[in-house]
Amino acid sequence: MSLGLVSDAHGNDRALAAVVDELLRLGVDRAVCLGDMVQGGDEPREVLDRVAALGWPVILGNADDFLLEVSADSPEEVTEAQLAKREWTLAQLGDAHLEQIRSFPRTLELGKLLAFHGSPRSYDDVLLPESEDDAAWRVDGFDVLAGGHTHRQWTRIVGGALYVNPGAIMSDPAEFAVLEGRSVSFHRVSRR
Repeated sequence: MSLGLVSDAHGNDRALAAVVDELLRLGVDRAVCLGDMVQGGDEPREVLDRVAALGWPVILGNADDFLLEVSADSPEEVTEAQLAKREWTLAQLGDAHLEQIRSFPRTLELGKLLAFHGSPRSYDDVLLPESEDDAAWRVDGFDVLAGGHTHRQWTRIVGGALYVNPGAIMSDPAEFAVLEGRSVSFHRVSRR
């Protein structure tokens, strides 16, 4: 059975809608959202409503958690522009939306697939194709590891498991992946 992997919409519902339409055209009606779906764009409420209606599980990303709490020990500098966008985003969301974000798990196990945002250990961890240290991604018992965070489509083997990063929905064109067992295909679709 095919599974869509999507990540990093950052509040861009038009791009998410284009990805959903393309997944359906490909015959894929199930997906996992690998975090950072809400904060950053102009349609945060619409993104949350869409993924809720689809019933897709959503992993908590660092930008989503930023809506719930501004961490004093963030590895990234928090700018005034980010704080202003956070306040605007919070004004767009109701209590039910905030509860929805609070319900996002940091990791999700789907059979032999482990989904997360940065790494299984932290949504702030960064793994790139050129990274040599992949210790935070080495976990036993999984055939596939799926993470986002870096906005780059790529894959490699980590400790015997297939690691997949589907890219970012907020990219232009929007990026996503389709997983069938341990086989992955990368896709891009123009925003509406």
